[in-house]
Amino acid sequence: MSKQTETHAEIAVIGGGIIGAAIAYYATRAGLDVVVLEKGELASGTSSRCDGNILAIDKDPGFDSQMSLKSQMLVVELSRELEQPFEYRAPGSILVCESDVEMAAAEEWVRRQKEAGLPFRMLDRSDIRQESPYFADDLLGGLECATDSTVNPYMLTFALFDGAKKHGARILHRTEVKALRRDQASGAFHITTTQGQWTAKQVVNAAGVWAPVIGQMVGVTIPILPRKGHLIVASRQMPVGLRKVMEFGYLISKFGGQRQVDEETEKYGVALVFEPTESQNFLIGSSRQFVGFDTRVDMDVVRCMARRALRFYPKIADYGIIRTYCGLRPWTEDHLPIISHVEEVPGYFIAAGHEGDGISLAAVTGKLVSEMLLGKSETIIPTEPLRHDRFAKKGVLHP
Repeated sequence: MSKQTETHAEIAVIGGGIIGAAIAYYATRAGLDVVVLEKGELASGTSSRCDGNILAIDKDPGFDSQMSLKSQMLVVELSRELEQPFEYRAPGSILVCESDVEMAAAEEWVRRQKEAGLPFRMLDRSDIRQESPYFADDLLGGLECATDSTVNPYMLTFALFDGAKKHGARILHRTEVKALRRDQASGAFHITTTQGQWTAKQVVNAAGVWAPVIGQMVGVTIPILPRKGHLIVASRQMPVGLRKVMEFGYLISKFGGQRQVDEETEKYGVALVFEPTESQNFLIGSSRQFVGFDTRVDMDVVRCMARRALRFYPKIADYGIIRTYCGLRPWTEDHLPIISHVEEVPGYFIAAGHEGDGISLAAVTGKLVSEMLLGKSETIIPTEPLRHDRFAKKGVLHP
């Protein structure tokens, strides 16, 4: 190949996590010429430090949950069309309640979700007991979303990259973007990386928690903060459960509400998340903290998470912990991602800020961005709620 061909692409996607992978897959499948630039190894950031759920159960009823439902449908298609398997299962998921107040709130949540067209239903005490004999006896019930599914996030990311490569994508790792500028005369982007120079007609910033750094290179403020989360990997000695379980308080924690919990649980944003894996172990989460880019494991948080898990599963007290790890969620103020062009910089797009929903929303994000790159007026979901400039209207963005 000539030097010009080697250093130019129609589309440069910055970020080699699951969002970048999904964009590369759908864009190349649509016939676009794509290069992915990743500063480390593929899937080495948030995509490798998370659970693997495609959830609607924890999404705000309306646009948010509809976006998740669309993504679930796309993942079903991906499970058929991608050559590499990614441990796709669709057992549904449940939220469990520990008080009459939570049960009342759950009934309202189910009512709103059903009005939005999603397959939700309430569960009573007997339903919970049938779900798992390991649940605490005093749980009152909960709710279920039948379409929720689970994947291996590593394997889905690599399956998408594999599919993108088969459609012609160039995937570069250990290639950090050091500078980015747009030539006003030609409209082309000039990208300086640790592995040489690139030019591109369009750029997609899919750098997750690092998206603000890439934004600064072209004078764009991106209001994303890293929100730290811990996970515990525990060994399965008995079949505790077959599908994803969260406490109803997870919703309250996620959206910043006040719960009736002890001071430490509130401080660390701890709420039960239980997820069985295909390897027959299970994950226990979760925590939410704003501590910058610190990804060190804090054993105080881990102990708090373990105590919270025992409140709902008291019979797993003697189960072995295999390991613990942390990831950084790319958080936005309104808990919706930024999937948007930037009017001030023509040809520049952002696809970041998914917080803990990057795995859930990767497919619909990739599809939407590919449609935006092609200039389509009709897109898989509306773009207005995801626009970058929505924050300027709220006064969040500033020079």
